[in-house]
Amino acid sequence: MSTAVRGRVVLAKPGLDGHDRGIKVVGMALRDAGFEVIYLGLHVRAEEAVAAAVAEDADVIGLSVLSGVHLAVTEEYVAECRRAGLDDVAVVVGGTIPPQDVPRLLGVGARAVYPVGTPLEDVVDGVRGVVDERRGVA
Repeated sequence: MSTAVRGRVVLAKPGLDGHDRGIKVVGMALRDAGFEVIYLGLHVRAEEAVAAAVAEDADVIGLSVLSGVHLAVTEEYVAECRRAGLDDVAVVVGGTIPPQDVPRLLGVGARAVYPVGTPLEDVVDGVRGVVDERRGVA
């Protein structure tokens, strides 16, 4: 049995969100599925998350946004990835996201969107698919 890391995921709570239970649960589910998870904590700026993604050779930056600023924050993180030359690092976002905002998030560059209530298995499978695509795994 292989013990290789399934992928590396940097998780962050941007902005003024102070509730991090959900992102910790997602992090544990990803870790249990074989991912290396780097949780940066609360109030993480885009520059900090991108620097961590570079340092950790991350496949994904995952954001949890509950404060209603998911569109602006996602756009900022995607733009910071591009500025840093991380065009192949996926930004995924979860949290309190109205259904009508999902296409807009995808339009600004989010690779996947996970509104509150998304089953953990769906999040894990989705992140696995993003990592496999980045790494060229069939």
